Amino acid sequence: MKKINKIKFITFCVFLSALFVACEKDYFDSQPDNLLSVDKIFTNRGQTERWWAGLFTNIPDIWDQPYSYQYGITSDELDASNWTNPGINSGAITPDGTPSNFVALYERIRLATIFLERVDGNQEILEQANGAEIIKHYKAEARFLRAYYYWLMMKQLGPVAIAPLVSALPGDDFQIPRSTWDECVNFVLSEIEKAKLELPVDYYLDGTTVDGTKIGRINKIIATALESQILLYHASPLFNGNSELADFKNLDGTVLFNQVYDANRWVKAAEKAKEAIDIAESNGKSLYKVVDADPFRAGFLSCRNLYWDGWRTEGIWVRPSTNVYQWETHTSPRSTAGTAYNGIAVVQSLVDEYRMADGKKITESTNYNETSYATTATPYYVVGTNAMYANREPRFYTQITFNGALNPGAAKAGTNNSRVEFFASGTSGKSGSARDWPKTGYSPRKNIHPTFSLSPAVNVDRPGMLIRLAELYLNYAEALNESSPGNPDILNYLNQIKTRAGLPALAPGLTQAEMRNEIRHERRIELSFEGHRYFDVRRWKIADQPGSNQGGAFYGMDMSKGSALNDPAFHQRTISFSRAAWQRKFYFMPYGQNEMDRNKKLVQFPGY
Repeated sequence: MKKINKIKFITFCVFLSALFVACEKDYFDSQPDNLLSVDKIFTNRGQTERWWAGLFTNIPDIWDQPYSYQYGITSDELDASNWTNPGINSGAITPDGTPSNFVALYERIRLATIFLERVDGNQEILEQANGAEIIKHYKAEARFLRAYYYWLMMKQLGPVAIAPLVSALPGDDFQIPRSTWDECVNFVLSEIEKAKLELPVDYYLDGTTVDGTKIGRINKIIATALESQILLYHASPLFNGNSELADFKNLDGTVLFNQVYDANRWVKAAEKAKEAIDIAESNGKSLYKVVDADPFRAGFLSCRNLYWDGWRTEGIWVRPSTNVYQWETHTSPRSTAGTAYNGIAVVQSLVDEYRMADGKKITESTNYNETSYATTATPYYVVGTNAMYANREPRFYTQITFNGALNPGAAKAGTNNSRVEFFASGTSGKSGSARDWPKTGYSPRKNIHPTFSLSPAVNVDRPGMLIRLAELYLNYAEALNESSPGNPDILNYLNQIKTRAGLPALAPGLTQAEMRNEIRHERRIELSFEGHRYFDVRRWKIADQPGSNQGGAFYGMDMSKGSALNDPAFHQRTISFSRAAWQRKFYFMPYGQNEMDRNKKLVQFPGY
């Protein structure tokens, strides 16, 4: 029998077993019964609640491998081209092979609409204690999820076709054009606001203690946080007065992106972000911090342990079930017990973004060099490690695995396996495996538990944070810098994230442009590998600019060379892989060709 070390979400499991007596899966993975028996389903409490549970199915799992493939390896964060290379990277993306999951999202939207139409008639639920209140909350969550799934499509596809808010019949007219971007945003926000009227602030046992059995259920804290994200995007250059997309029109000539910049959108985004922060913090949320006598170690532990110890403190929208085992298996080095796969690589440009311990950029620091090697071991790397990895900020050692780093999980037996060897003949190098090695000489380390092992199997179960308080702080800082440059709250909230990470606070006096760069830098580091970068470079319209380029050559260390940890031949910046040059059509994914063939009023995004 394999030994499995898991954190047991006992109260959550009790909730599931009580709520879904006939359902073996949790509510993120459950499916409704045969749709042909819909009338019977909505007269039965258990079946109705299974249907409601199924509405959560398409909430993304950001730590599952398909999600990292969708966004991480198609942005300037990660690469997995030893295993797979999505069409957008080669320029071969087409409507026939769209990576968008719009079909599944439309299906879930339809099921939410049916639920909203039918659930009020379920007498078995109404006869329960607080039955009317239960249905009110179920309906509010269904309305929120329907809006959320539209938002996911909008992030992928841009303006979308919005279906009527009634369940469709076979004879209905399905020829629906895209709504404009502004219409889509207004629709989604209005639906979320309606949901908030019927949602609790949070699910409490006694007014102050959160009901642990209802973690992951939608509340006003989550809904307000999502509004913050939507309004931040809505104010950003891609969506706010974007004349570059003036040719994106419906068949009747309607321009789908507004052509006039509206500065007030940044004001609304800042107000909503602050509202989201306030409601979260007034209900017990805060940045997760570990106290330690060594400030550097405190920063390291705060950022490393956040993902398994800090989610209760910092998590705003928490997904109770997450397949983090897939993430750990594919990112841990082969020197991990049981031999992990380790084919996901981090690009050099991201590695270079991490600051030195004193907060300086590597280009500004006299302590940074790439030609000497450590003569003293630290808790983060061994003797012989290249000096380019020394004296970096705490987050560097929690998020990046490099040549000479200590193994992020449980190491195999043997001295050399306690450290990571990415040089060609090393324990995790190119020579030892046909495909299981990172092309750049770096792999992601974030959210790998220090006890992780494939054999014996040890994977600490933990939820995933879809939205966390640090994101709201960054939303607020960004929107405020655009709407009210120089406002002291900008530095206040940005510096709270930096100092939590063990970095010195930024001093006042930065220009708006300098502050913008600092905020964008902080989003890249703090939110790395969590699904934001792909969308951030697009909404900022910087995907073709040096330092954030999504196409062309990507660099790393020379994985084909090196016979020792301190071999200079390995530590040479070299082109690790290349992608197709950035094209305008990459701002959005295409609608599938099958949908274009069915819906003759639907226009494709230009370029596809």
